[in-house]
Amino acid sequence: MKLWLTLLLALLVLAGCGEPPAPPLRVGLNPWVGYDPLVLARERRLLDPAQVRVAELLSNTETQRTLRNGLLDAAALTLDETLRLADQGVALKIVAVLDISHGADAVLAGLGITTPAQLKGRRIAVEQTALGALVLDRLLQAGGLRPDEVTLIQVEATDHKAMLASARADAVITFEPMKSQLIAQGYRVIFDSRQMPGEVVDVLVVSADAWVKRRDQVLELLAGWERGRRALLADPPSAAALLASGVDLTPAQYLATLEGLQFQSLADSVHWLAGQPAPLAQHAAGLAQTLQRLDLIRQPPDWSALLDGRAAAAAQSRLVNSP
Repeated sequence: MKLWLTLLLALLVLAGCGEPPAPPLRVGLNPWVGYDPLVLARERRLLDPAQVRVAELLSNTETQRTLRNGLLDAAALTLDETLRLADQGVALKIVAVLDISHGADAVLAGLGITTPAQLKGRRIAVEQTALGALVLDRLLQAGGLRPDEVTLIQVEATDHKAMLASARADAVITFEPMKSQLIAQGYRVIFDSRQMPGEVVDVLVVSADAWVKRRDQVLELLAGWERGRRALLADPPSAAALLASGVDLTPAQYLATLEGLQFQSLADSVHWLAGQPAPLAQHAAGLAQTLQRLDLIRQPPDWSALLDGRAAAAAQSRLVNSP
């Protein structure tokens, strides 16, 4: 009898010494309406919280810093920011294209300024990111201005409203939801991403380590994006009612912001990321050249190492085959 008890206890101890469950995949994103399908998926439990944890950070800058420091496994970023991180040696894989900005990124100014050319001699507040530098470059081209004809003030996006309200800046380079918040306060859009079509693209990246070791969680993340995207587009008013307060907008304002975005499905991502060369690499060739000209990256991107459409294809199959 004692022998059987001893064996039973030994088996229980061995059973308790198995591999602990993997922690959730940590995904970071900043307040940008284009990433909200992931927020909606989290709030409506369309994403398994045991596999994926979506964390909202304060700014693009914080997201990049946290990813670079290894505190995130994945992040939603603009393509230009991703190219800059890769150029700095951060090992990443682009596994999905999330959205394309069509007016949601913008330059807003106070009274008396209605065109980019009128920014000559003025102060422009901008976040110190590759996206900020890219929009600034296109803004100056539109206004026929040289960089030395404006004064730049580097501040994070969360401070853009305060910069205009205090008259410390004459214009800000910003994005939704700050764009709609500023419009509601009477500021005017003088330039937006419709004037640089296809250049502001948001992507989902995962660390190279997560891509190798945690693929099932990466697939759940991608499936969660697609579930959230479908839910948002199927009933925008319901999604707006849930999400608008989180970005300090009314539901009506929130719905208006969606007009400046083109959300991309998993099928779109498979198209963007497949092949040699992949369509995204061809599409972004001009963007990469601009980033090199601005000294934001040192060399052309290694697209074959950076892009991988297999996860989007696998996640799409998972959704098709799920009950």
